[in-house]
Amino acid sequence: MAADDKDHTFATRFRLPRRMWDAYGTAAERTGVDRSADLVAHVRDFIRQHGNEQELAELEAAEQELAERRARKGGRPKRDASA
Repeated sequence: MAADDKDHTFATRFRLPRRMWDAYGTAAERTGVDRSADLVAHVRDFIRQHGNEQELAELEAAEQELAERRARKGGRPKRDASA
């Protein structure tokens, strides 16, 4: 990971039929599942099941990064709407 990637969550694009994405969204909403969290959980489980030593180390580092980010969340003051 490049040094400048540490301050934000990586956004990626992947190709998926719109109808499939929409169906996933409505099924997730109906069952109370957050689509993004579900995808992250799938990736995490996949790496744990199939990852090699390096990939598992990367997962551990990513988990630490997420923990640090979540610890900061809510700790920052809200932006002044008048600014």
